[in-house]
Amino acid sequence: MKILLVGEYSRLHNSLKEGLEAIGHQATLISSGDYFKDYPSDIKLHRKFDSGIGRKLKIGIYKILRRDITSIFLLKQFFKQKKHLKNYDVVQLINERPLGAQPEEERKLIRFLKRHNAQLFLLCCGTDYLSVKYAYDKKYSYSILTPLFENKVSKKDFRQVLSYLKPSYLNHHRFVFNNIQGVIATDMDYHLPMLHHPKYLGLIPNPINIDKIKQIKNPIKDKIIIFHGINRANFFKKGNDLFEKALKIIDEKYTDKVEIIVTENLPYNKYIEIYNSAHILLDQVYAYDQGYNALEAMAKGKVVFTGAEKEFLDYYQLKEDEVCINALPDVDELVRKLSWLIENPAKITEIGNNAREFIEKHHDYKEVAEKYLKAYHR
Repeated sequence: MKILLVGEYSRLHNSLKEGLEAIGHQATLISSGDYFKDYPSDIKLHRKFDSGIGRKLKIGIYKILRRDITSIFLLKQFFKQKKHLKNYDVVQLINERPLGAQPEEERKLIRFLKRHNAQLFLLCCGTDYLSVKYAYDKKYSYSILTPLFENKVSKKDFRQVLSYLKPSYLNHHRFVFNNIQGVIATDMDYHLPMLHHPKYLGLIPNPINIDKIKQIKNPIKDKIIIFHGINRANFFKKGNDLFEKALKIIDEKYTDKVEIIVTENLPYNKYIEIYNSAHILLDQVYAYDQGYNALEAMAKGKVVFTGAEKEFLDYYQLKEDEVCINALPDVDELVRKLSWLIENPAKITEIGNNAREFIEKHHDYKEVAEKYLKAYHR
């Protein structure tokens, strides 16, 4: 098959492309690299006017004309590549806004892809109408909107997330779903909102290239190294404020036993280079399942604080804290679990080994690619 992957989050489409190619299919990836993370693409689009004077210019133009020049520039680049974006058996969008442009521009590229290719599919793996609505209606016990509900942030601070609930965006959501053959969720956080939707094709775990990502044997010789990588734009949505408070307590309590590494807004390659030496990685709090960064770290044998709620444990038939640590939105609980690991370092090795085995069993990029192919043929 010939498959076009549109958009990139956290290297998901890169790994799926590798899996599809490994089993004999042709895959092309077009994306803008997901902002500062700068993931590779076969066809790379470049975001402009996102910082400095360019951003101020963009804001001024938007206030006057209600047009986003970053989106216009992305769309212009997209259509320059149109001869390379036709005649695919399958086109898969990573999100309802796969290039991170404004809905008006995204609809133009979706119409083009629909008209010039055989089938169009969608991933549910990031903020979109259904997942934000599910969170806003408090159907999760906690979610990325919990900081808003707890008044840690204002509606203005979360305006980008809340914009998915506006009538104008709801119209975009309906447009996308009217044009796709089906939608696939990548983990439990997106599976739950999609349940019973007529176009839902089911959960397919994130693909991890286990041939490229090797387990790192990292015995504890002196100090236990804890890594906390912050994406400033998602600071409260990921629960970084809770991790920071817990780490302050841990640093004071175990000064001679731990080394804490904190980074901010690193490109992907630099990010993984720095955390390779860590034993424990703090990923996110407000999740039921693991995101892509967590899974890659687990593949390397790290103990990851991330989403691992009962729904996830039941789905994969696991015990609590067997393959990762369920990071609850409770500083005392985070401190308790970190302390348990520091005082029982053999558990770090055990959970790290379990994590690698879990990735090999459920996230092998070739096996996951096969699951996508089956979904396309339903």
